[in-house]
Amino acid sequence: MGQSPSSPLSKSSSTPPPPLRRMPLSSMAPPAPAHPVPPPAGGSVASSPFAAPPPSRDHTQDLPDEILTLVFASLTPAERNACSLTCARWKEVDAATRHRLSLDARALLGYAAPALFARFTAVTKLALRAARGSGTDSLNDGGATAVAATLPSDRLSRLKLRGLRQLSDAGLGHLAAAVPVLRKLSVASCTFGPKAFVAVLQSCPLLEDLSVKRLRGLPDTSGAGAAITEEILFPHASALRSVCLKDLYSALSFVPLIASSPNLRSLKILRCSGAWDLPLELIVARAPGLVEIHLEKLQVGDRGLAAVSACPNLEVLFLVKTPECTDEGIISVAQNCHKLRKLHIDGWRTNRIGDRGLMAVARGCPDLQELVLIGVNPTVQSLRMLGEHCRVLERLALCGCETVGDTEIICLAERCAALKKLCIKGCPVSDRGMGALNGGCPSLVKVKLKRCREVTYECVEQLKIVRGASFSISLDIVLEHVVGAPSENGVQDAGQAQVTELTGQMAAMDLPSNAAGVQSFAQANSRMRSVMSVLRRRFGNPPPL
Repeated sequence: MGQSPSSPLSKSSSTPPPPLRRMPLSSMAPPAPAHPVPPPAGGSVASSPFAAPPPSRDHTQDLPDEILTLVFASLTPAERNACSLTCARWKEVDAATRHRLSLDARALLGYAAPALFARFTAVTKLALRAARGSGTDSLNDGGATAVAATLPSDRLSRLKLRGLRQLSDAGLGHLAAAVPVLRKLSVASCTFGPKAFVAVLQSCPLLEDLSVKRLRGLPDTSGAGAAITEEILFPHASALRSVCLKDLYSALSFVPLIASSPNLRSLKILRCSGAWDLPLELIVARAPGLVEIHLEKLQVGDRGLAAVSACPNLEVLFLVKTPECTDEGIISVAQNCHKLRKLHIDGWRTNRIGDRGLMAVARGCPDLQELVLIGVNPTVQSLRMLGEHCRVLERLALCGCETVGDTEIICLAERCAALKKLCIKGCPVSDRGMGALNGGCPSLVKVKLKRCREVTYECVEQLKIVRGASFSISLDIVLEHVVGAPSENGVQDAGQAQVTELTGQMAAMDLPSNAAGVQSFAQANSRMRSVMSVLRRRFGNPPPL
């Protein structure tokens, strides 16, 4: 599609036609036939062996650039790439309005960067990604310097770096110096160390969001204590609001960076090595305004939770697989963080967090809206208090809770009037407990059941009928008979998949061709039947193939 050719009528008009913005491209199309081919009698045009003539003009050229911009904004990057190849005008509109750009960060990117950023003049979010296995072919310090010289320094607000294993501290410093208005930086699978972020904070005073994952250039700080906080002198980062550290074997190197951010609001430390009780005390002392904290697979205990409790504005707390945390730590949080709205606890089936901690949450956090318990064993005593004190509790998830049965569900149905969404996985509930939802929880709109083997489809259908069309409920049917299904702590069990795999293997077995083979096959077949009977008793019958 291109610009439509000018019409002879426009030349004879009294007012001159507006000048065309670009060279007409539709003039290269083949001319329309003088006499159009009529459609066959009784049939459609599509069934004719002759194609219909192309339109005399391209009506998409009547759309103003603003409309095309809105259309392109709703497309994926791949779709925009395809549309930019349609015609010269679409290519220019796409380039002038594209805000996100993702580039393959190879070593030669520095040579192509001037042409790329001369074409895409509105880019505000840039991603530089090196494919796995690129090795020495990824962007290095020299290429980063060339790219930095062409970056739109006055507009680029987000930068994402992935897999740049040839980029050092100096290369990251060159990129940071070229984007003084940067507000969000995300790096993963790179080789530079924590000292590189000193230059980042110095060059980007407006940086608000920092995400660091899987860095390979970190020093070994295993066993380090308080001295780690003084090893690197980070500049004052008053604009920093969010920090995420993930999969770092030496994340303690970033403690002084976090501590230099007095206005920090969100802190996520996920699967990082080292002892975190003392660092959390230092972080909270320097950034007491934290609103959201995520701690996952960390060596942190009640001392660390006591430090967290010093954040009076804390609203979101995730404790995932932190086996050293007990009821005492939860109690200290509940007694001081009265604004808590979301609480996720994955107890990892250690039974160190239970009714005592949850009852303290019920008493101290009346604004709680979302509660997720995984591998925690509450009883009627704590659930009753949660229903009575947390009057705005809207979302509740109970996963792998061995003590949650019919009595507990009946208690929830009677007490939780504001509950809207309920998720139950791997709990010993039955139709008796679920039947209480027919008249309880008047605000309930969605229920999800998984691995609840005592709940039948008849009960599910009855709930749908009683609660009406606005109510949604789902019951897992794939793992319904799997006793040893994957638990919430990540332990994998073959279960039903093993039965299906064995069935497929037996179907592919070759039959013997002689008498001795027949005898041995009969013995093997007998043993296989014994094995299958044991598997069926444990896992149930395999699904039909």
